Amino acid sequence: MIDRRTFTKAVGFGAGASALSLAAPPQSAQAAPAAPAAPAPGAAGPAGPAGSAGRTGFARTAQVRAGVLDVGYAEDGPADGPVVVCLHGWPYDIHSYVDVAPLLAAQGYRVIVPYLRGHGTTRFLSARTPRNAQQAAVALDVVALMDALGIERAVLAGFDWGSRTADIVAALWPERVKALVSVSGYLITDVAKQREPLAAAAEHTWWYQFYFATERGRLAMEDRDKRRALCRLVWENVSPTWAFDDAVFERTAVAFDNPDYPAIVIHNYRWRLGLAEGEHRYDRLEQRLAARPRIAVPTVTLDPGRDPFTAPGDGTGYRQYFTGPYLHRTLADVGHNLPQEAPDAFVRAVLDADRL
Repeated sequence: MIDRRTFTKAVGFGAGASALSLAAPPQSAQAAPAAPAAPAPGAAGPAGPAGSAGRTGFARTAQVRAGVLDVGYAEDGPADGPVVVCLHGWPYDIHSYVDVAPLLAAQGYRVIVPYLRGHGTTRFLSARTPRNAQQAAVALDVVALMDALGIERAVLAGFDWGSRTADIVAALWPERVKALVSVSGYLITDVAKQREPLAAAAEHTWWYQFYFATERGRLAMEDRDKRRALCRLVWENVSPTWAFDDAVFERTAVAFDNPDYPAIVIHNYRWRLGLAEGEHRYDRLEQRLAARPRIAVPTVTLDPGRDPFTAPGDGTGYRQYFTGPYLHRTLADVGHNLPQEAPDAFVRAVLDADRL
């Protein structure tokens, strides 16, 4: 999930976020539909409580060839609206945004929610392409997707792998990013620093990362039942107050049946620990990322207060990496899967970032 260097204690709960009103964002050249009233702070999304089956799908789904992938994605909102690209993490999928997408669409945005490589309906175009999940490769997938869809600039918003990916695009290709929402702050990985041990309590929280470094972990990920049980356990551990039901988990778990899922997940975590090689064609980008590049685009960072990976300090540990217009808030009673647990708060962050 997040970069171990940003996490210095096993648990760090912060203060609650202040409530903000949902004002409409700037519209595109052609007027978008009038926005209905936004949900009140703390209210559930339009589908009802986030832990119930509620809203089960998106307005539209599609496939597009982009770079080395045939990318599956969901879309909502007017085709001529300002674009928001929402990026999921592990072990999640596009349904982390199933309530966020219609809320943003109602505010006039065109919302794009892609399955990351190895997830859902996203497939590699060639069997010969390495099943590589290093951070530069995943970030370039997003740039290729934007190119394929004719999107010059977008608000990027993500959590977990999605935060890292959005951070990288904002840092290396800022001309493509209008604004950024990054859950858990600055997550760009420095593999060399990952070799330094953390406090025992912190290392304990990362148990699955070390499990994936073993052959036992790889075999577990290749077994459908063991894979689902492991992913569900992660959901329960990192979102202790989220009362999701079986239908919500199973809806997402379908994305784990992608034939490349085990290889992508295992490579991602082994690469980040320095236990697996990346591709040399990404070396130059990884060198730039290892230098911890600053992010100058307008940014809102969100810390989930009940996420065991959230570091103490209310975002102060990564504040230096954001040099442009900036807001930060901590959501006291929300876990790791912030957009699905608190969709209205996530939507407010997108609108605020776009106004900075």
